[in-house]
Amino acid sequence: MMLARAVGSGMDELISSGIPSYAVTLLITCGVGKISDLTKSLKHEIKEHKRIGLELQQYKETLEKNIKERTKDLMRSNEQLKQEMLKNEQANKENLNLQTSLKQAEKMEAVGQLAGGVAHDFNNMLGVILGHTEMGMEQIDTSHPLFADLKEIQKAAIRSADITRQLLAFARKQTVAPKSLDLNQAIERMLKMLQRLIGEGINLVWLPGPGLWPVKIDPSQIDQIMANLCINARDAIAGVGKMTVETGNDTLDEEYCRTHPGFIAGEFVRISVRDNGCGMNEETLAHIFEPFFTTKDLGKGTGLGLATVYGAVKQNKGFINAESEKGQGTTFTIYLPRHVDSAGDAPPGKGAESGVGGHETILLVEDEKTILQMTKTMLQLLGYTVIAAATPREALHLADAFASEIHLLLTDIVMPEMNGRDLAKKLSSLHPQLKCLYMSGYTSDIIAQQGILDKGIQFIQKPFSKNDLATKVRIVLQ
Repeated sequence: MMLARAVGSGMDELISSGIPSYAVTLLITCGVGKISDLTKSLKHEIKEHKRIGLELQQYKETLEKNIKERTKDLMRSNEQLKQEMLKNEQANKENLNLQTSLKQAEKMEAVGQLAGGVAHDFNNMLGVILGHTEMGMEQIDTSHPLFADLKEIQKAAIRSADITRQLLAFARKQTVAPKSLDLNQAIERMLKMLQRLIGEGINLVWLPGPGLWPVKIDPSQIDQIMANLCINARDAIAGVGKMTVETGNDTLDEEYCRTHPGFIAGEFVRISVRDNGCGMNEETLAHIFEPFFTTKDLGKGTGLGLATVYGAVKQNKGFINAESEKGQGTTFTIYLPRHVDSAGDAPPGKGAESGVGGHETILLVEDEKTILQMTKTMLQLLGYTVIAAATPREALHLADAFASEIHLLLTDIVMPEMNGRDLAKKLSSLHPQLKCLYMSGYTSDIIAQQGILDKGIQFIQKPFSKNDLATKVRIVLQ
């Protein structure tokens, strides 16, 4: 009963309250004093429990806050890592594109050098064929049975010479005479010819850009570029279709050039030729500018058209880009540098009557004996006195021993011992009034830069006819 009074409950209530009987027995055994101490201890434990609970709650909240902040940091770091990975991926892609473009440029340069060398050798041989054919035709009547045969030989040689000229265009070794041009005017003059070239089944759309900047290029190269691109589009359409020619001004920035390896930032005039033809796959697209590469049937193309375009564009420090999709058509885009030089083009030189000869003395220097003999014969038939030399050393010896005046030096450019330009300098000390005409299968860097002849240089390209030679010699001598 004392226990019941001490805790404010009866024994029955203690038992009925759910306290186990052994606990009640323990309480009775311990006594009231101890119960009081136990109560205090329990209250302290409860208080301590609450304190620890609060601390745990605060720790939990702090931990959750730290976890959230850390998660945000990790998410930011992850995003930064993704961006860095994308940047690295883009950089690797750009680097791969640059390496691919460099390899392509090196390959095209090597092919160009090979093409130039082949064209040079072919021009020498074609010069002999054309020269002797022409002289043979002059010696027989047109009714002679052999005349028709010689005419066919001449036609075949001329066609072959055209192919070598295309090779030289690809190799950027063709002789050019650039002048300031309005491309809109240049292309407009060609539209009728281009329409005839592509046929009535193809709708030619002309979209000239307003206020077009001038460019500096040989007009004949614009003819080459447009004719070859239009022929390529015509063959891709193969029937009824549409071709669009468009011009405009463009400023290429560094960002554009990063995604187009080989391009240089600056102001350019753009020409695009777009067709809705068969298009090309990536493999074909990678080879289209290589000489003799063609997807046409045998006998339907030389594979030099786009190579000629490539060479002409590069020779004028421009760029060309091709975009195509199989079954969707192709777009060729050319960028030519804006010409800002306000100085007018030099007036054309004084002409000479075609085929006229003379009686002056000419020193002829050529290391290829067959060309030396043929050219000597041509000049003699034109009435000139000819001193022929097979080497520069022989030419110097003959010039030194010749007592009379030598009026003209007609010399090859690349020869053993010394080049034609150095020979001309040495001979000028012996014959101060000596004029010079260079001849070669292509313009060498010795007398030209990017195919543009150095100031004051006179040049005739092999193969040449007797009539061409006669005209050029008179121009120089006058």
